[in-house]
Amino acid sequence: MSSTKFTVLALCMVAFVAACAKKAEEVVYVDQPAVTEEPVYTGKYK
Repeated sequence: MSSTKFTVLALCMVAFVAACAKKAEEVVYVDQPAVTEEPVYTGKYK
């Protein structure tokens, strides 16, 4: 094979192996929002 074809084949193989590699799972921590009471309206429209 010519060196150009060999280089292209090698790059394709590297890309294939990189795409199929097992990826580490990301751990995401989410803070819970603070719970607040609704305001009590005691104004004009009560």
